Amino acid sequence: MSEPLTLLSIDGPVARLTLNRPERHNSLVPALIDSLLDNLDRIAAEAKILVLQAAGRSFSTGGDVAGFLAVDRGRRAEYAAQLVGGLNQAILKLLDLTIPVIGRIHGPVTGGSLGFLLACDLAAITPNAFIQPYYTAVGFSPDGGWTALLPARIGAAKAREIQLLNRRITAAEAVRLGLATTLVEPENLDETIAQWVAALLDKRPQAMCRTKKLLSSPERRVAVVEGLEAEKLSFIEQIDSEEAQAGMARFLAKSA
Repeated sequence: MSEPLTLLSIDGPVARLTLNRPERHNSLVPALIDSLLDNLDRIAAEAKILVLQAAGRSFSTGGDVAGFLAVDRGRRAEYAAQLVGGLNQAILKLLDLTIPVIGRIHGPVTGGSLGFLLACDLAAITPNAFIQPYYTAVGFSPDGGWTALLPARIGAAKAREIQLLNRRITAAEAVRLGLATTLVEPENLDETIAQWVAALLDKRPQAMCRTKKLLSSPERRVAVVEGLEAEKLSFIEQIDSEEAQAGMARFLAKSA
């Protein structure tokens, strides 16, 4: 039997949720998102801290372009609705967690997987990691919070520049922009996260819960939900276009 596409371990108060599709750089497919959603439901009931991490060389390269291209064009909109809709649910579940969420970020974070990072309260990132949209390069419409969440974090002008030019955000720039908390050498990554876990376990849980709730007002959540839904609808419209068809083929040819 193949391994699950996400792995969950709960050791006392600490849950570790691992994206586990390393042979495909943890790229997103509906089955991985379904596994992620199932595990997030367990975490909310059983843990006091979540560490979100990934197996292999990449954190996640977003939606699996080869997976999209393999789907018959007559069913591609349905496939996109399932994948992006599920991704939106996962992002919202992470944002709604009342426990601290720590991101262990190594390697590429591209496409819709940015939403996982944006849902973290703290994130340690290694120098070899980077963030990049790829939407205008492939011919997709943004998802994963690139328009629904990112502009509020870094400003609309900067978000526009990065996405239209498909500009790469280095790990150091991610820290400067507030997308990650600290830059950490790979050999120190787990130690840094262990220190954060120890510090958080020393804090009062209800106080942290109230802090998170006040930092994410109901009005802000409504705006995020609407923004993610708009991303999904736009993605579905674009995925059936000739531009997306040609862009996926070109992208995969360059990656081969």
